[in-house]
Amino acid sequence: MASDSGDAAKPGRAYDVEELAPLPALHTLPGVSRVEQGAEAEFEAVYFDSEDLVLAARGITLERRTGAQAGWQLEQPTNDGERRVSSSPPVRGTDGVPKILLQLVRVHVRDKPLVPVARVQTRRVLHRLRGSGDEVLADMLDDHLRSEQMESPSGGSRWREWSIELVEGNQDFLDACDALCAGSGAQPGSRNSTLRSELSRHSRQSEPVVPCPKRKGEAAAVVLFFLHQHVRSLKEQDPLVRSGEPEAIHKMRVASRRLRSSLATYRKLLAGDTAGELRGELKWLAGLLGEARDAQVMQDRLRDILAGEPAELVLGPVSRRIDEQLGADLKAAQAKTLRALDTKRYFRLLDALDWLLSDSPLTELASELAREVIGRHVKREAKRLRRAVTAAEQPPGGATDARALHEVRIRAKRLRYAAEAAVPVGGKRAQRLAEAAQRVQQSLGVHQDTVLTRELLRRLGAGSVLQNENGFSYGRLHALEQFAAENAEATFRREWEGFPSTSIKP
Repeated sequence: MASDSGDAAKPGRAYDVEELAPLPALHTLPGVSRVEQGAEAEFEAVYFDSEDLVLAARGITLERRTGAQAGWQLEQPTNDGERRVSSSPPVRGTDGVPKILLQLVRVHVRDKPLVPVARVQTRRVLHRLRGSGDEVLADMLDDHLRSEQMESPSGGSRWREWSIELVEGNQDFLDACDALCAGSGAQPGSRNSTLRSELSRHSRQSEPVVPCPKRKGEAAAVVLFFLHQHVRSLKEQDPLVRSGEPEAIHKMRVASRRLRSSLATYRKLLAGDTAGELRGELKWLAGLLGEARDAQVMQDRLRDILAGEPAELVLGPVSRRIDEQLGADLKAAQAKTLRALDTKRYFRLLDALDWLLSDSPLTELASELAREVIGRHVKREAKRLRRAVTAAEQPPGGATDARALHEVRIRAKRLRYAAEAAVPVGGKRAQRLAEAAQRVQQSLGVHQDTVLTRELLRRLGAGSVLQNENGFSYGRLHALEQFAAENAEATFRREWEGFPSTSIKP
């Protein structure tokens, strides 16, 4: 198990075992010289969830322990089949869920209150496995558990679990434990898997089924598969944004943009104004995340440029002024984003995305052959990109309008995401088209970054006069960014010359 906070979870294994199964011969494990049995301990845990058991539906458990094991513990499944453990000490003066854990599940529970849903009493016997030097190789926990569900007439359950927690033992020791416990009838499991199964059966929530897109299948499966991927990505980044992970804002913004873009491209597969309403809310979310992300990008970009400048060409507190301005902008944008992630507007957006995936309002077009429908929509986005490039042709003797290049970037991004969604039916052709569009997008992304940094440098340079500081370095940095913009545009022109065919059908 991995651990996010609090005491680190020890690596180990868990097993489901019959109530009367004999304890395995622990002394026969490799390296074990003696087995030290500890005193029996009892403790109680109360499990929290929403009334409709939304956490249980996702295999998540949140418990508050009392007694010898006092504290809060959250367990969540990971993509690799393991379980991530996060913990927190008891919060004095309150029975409420600690904020550090609540923020990890807010994306699932949203504004629903968390209430006690089950109580589990555990009777534990600890067996400490010591090596020849009396070092502790591992602890074997033999737990007898009894549960009762709150507000449920179904009564409770009893079960037994074994857990091996490594201390100084290694992976080979765990493998030997697997074989030994299997000989006593134990089955690989995870802590409280019985309780999770019991709660999930009573949950009124369910995860939507992910469709399997096929070339000769329906177009709806292609689009919904892509939407599933990026709704999941958005939700995965939510707790990371809340806990301040540096790249989480960028990844969440990308997920929201991919969703918004695909809803625009494939909007005719959805009935009514479903796509339009969701796009509006996703634009709001991406805009919030963009404020913080733009400040991050500018700060990193200007720090790199300043690091390469000769000291004699940096006049005045340029680096400090830039960091002060962008640091304040970033802090304000992050605070604004965190406030937004706790609003009803954001929670209703998540609700709407869940509804879209589980009960999609599809048109007749969505049931047509995927290869034909998706291919037409990709080709349409490619035509829009070509029109934008034509509109951005550099006039004789003049510079290309930055707004026109930004429109090309937007269209390239739209084509990229449309082609990425089409890969299950378009194969390598769709992949090549997506990669080419990405290269155009990235080169013009650098151009757009320079637009933002040049505007900032212009403002800081003008303001330096009011502070009796030298504005020379701001002007020099502005010129360097102008040169970078010209290089970025040249890179885009080269990429465009070799742009591939926009057909994804053989």
